Amino acid sequence: MSLGQQAFGRTGLPRWLTERLWGLEHAFERARASGRVEDDTRLRIFFVMVLFSLGFMTLAIGATRAALFSDARATGAGAYIGASRADLVDRNGMLLAADLLHYGLYIDPREIWDQAETRRSLLAALPNLEPERLERALRGNRRIFVLGAMTPQERNRVHDLGLPGVTFEPEQRRVYPLGPSAAHIIGFSDAGGEGLSGAEAAFNEDIRSLARSGQSVPLSIDLRVQGALEDELWKAVSEFKPKGAVALVTDVHTGEILGLSSWPVFDPNKPGKAGVYAQTNRAAATVYEMGSTFKGFTVAIGLDTGVANPETTFDATQPFKLGYRTIHDYHAARKVLTLVEVFQHSSNIGTAKLAVGIGPERMGKYFDGLGLTRSAKVELIENARPLTPKVWNEDAVASTSFGHGINVTPLALARAYGAVLNGGKLIPLTIRKLEPGAKVEGTRVMSEKTSLQMLSIMRANVTGGSGTSANITGLSVGGKTGTGEKYDPAIRNYNHDKQVSSFAAVFPTTGDVNAKRYFVLVLLDEPHASANSAGYSTGGWVAAPAAGRVIERIAPFLGVQRRNDVGQAIPVEPPKPEDVGDGR
Repeated sequence: MSLGQQAFGRTGLPRWLTERLWGLEHAFERARASGRVEDDTRLRIFFVMVLFSLGFMTLAIGATRAALFSDARATGAGAYIGASRADLVDRNGMLLAADLLHYGLYIDPREIWDQAETRRSLLAALPNLEPERLERALRGNRRIFVLGAMTPQERNRVHDLGLPGVTFEPEQRRVYPLGPSAAHIIGFSDAGGEGLSGAEAAFNEDIRSLARSGQSVPLSIDLRVQGALEDELWKAVSEFKPKGAVALVTDVHTGEILGLSSWPVFDPNKPGKAGVYAQTNRAAATVYEMGSTFKGFTVAIGLDTGVANPETTFDATQPFKLGYRTIHDYHAARKVLTLVEVFQHSSNIGTAKLAVGIGPERMGKYFDGLGLTRSAKVELIENARPLTPKVWNEDAVASTSFGHGINVTPLALARAYGAVLNGGKLIPLTIRKLEPGAKVEGTRVMSEKTSLQMLSIMRANVTGGSGTSANITGLSVGGKTGTGEKYDPAIRNYNHDKQVSSFAAVFPTTGDVNAKRYFVLVLLDEPHASANSAGYSTGGWVAAPAAGRVIERIAPFLGVQRRNDVGQAIPVEPPKPEDVGDGR
């Protein structure tokens, strides 16, 4: 006999247990032989108790081991309910999205005693329950799902009715406590826990993997900035009634998007109730001809290449004839303008002449370097590609110099302006919060000197040019108006009554290239003039005031203090109101 057989015996049980079982059996036999039946009964009861005790001890040991040493506690159904996706929070830890425990309602008609009572009670307790769906379940012959996304309160209300055949199963549901606020940057996920848009899609894998550890995913937005941005954009939308609108705030040194709003809005808790038009993130997924905001790039390129300096003059007394076309100023100054005045008056003539001096090859390279010929580098999956000239010739250069003939997203515009304003480096945009003091590497596009000159020129435009309605005392705001007429296929030409009106702002313009600095964009798609806009619907009238109000409200949140010494570096003679004209 082997050692194993010696240890476990012929029964397969441990020898010590076998010996004790045989000992108990012999005890039963002795009790029967002595005629003491009560001893036999007591022994058998004791034997059964021992067996039950051993069974319970085995189960207890197994359960304890499972709880302490296995992954059961982390992977059980209860752990996954409400934990398949990590929370999304803003940069200050404020909740943006979370998984919460909900319930599904099921009905098994085979267990129902009184269908009429069940029907009446459920419809009274659950107003959103579809009567037709309930009726199909009651007339069926098997257990069926009837209603999902029930809150614990709704579940308890039905449970307390004590209806036979009515049961519940826990389910997870993504909840967005802010409703439509920041909806386009937060995005939403489907019932299966997969992100479909916004940050939910961009960081889908991180959000799922961090759910187990209970960690949250911080986004770059600041809800205080977001709230002010949305409020002012909604006011502008209410007044000027555009078909769409965008507003955003970025940190030009880190590329962090601190606020982003797209209108119309939708509620991510009920995305199916909104159409595709409302769900579209116009900052990322829609391209526009941006109009005169592009003059900021043309002027910067002219300075960086040495083609012009702030005092260089351009003859804008007559329209500029270039090949088959003639370029006009919308509100002609009819005089010789310095480069700064070209920017202040938003002169198409002066800008086009500057662009021709730069030349197609250099202009194309700079536009490419500024990221204007490709999708904006940002995590959002809904990120549209631009529409750019097929050939960079003089005609293309003249058109793109003042924002025609090229369509880009607002995010691409913001990224390119970031390079102009941060010291000359193109960096990616991000919707993920970066660590404080993070240094973001970028590709140098232009010199620090050019960047400082552009800050001064943009400041001059707000103190005495087309952007005066964005001026906020003590905050040194700079900016550029933009009014791009939209191409209308019906008339095969640009429609003067359909415009994309915007204002691209920066603050503060003071300080060196490394100073704290933020970019703000407000854009209205096809706005209408109001009683307060003197009959105009251009950028200087409809977008610049909103941008100024946004800056005034968010400056304290960003630590930007009002100052008395916010004069401009380049003195210019402020234009007369009639010269500024329609605010293009």
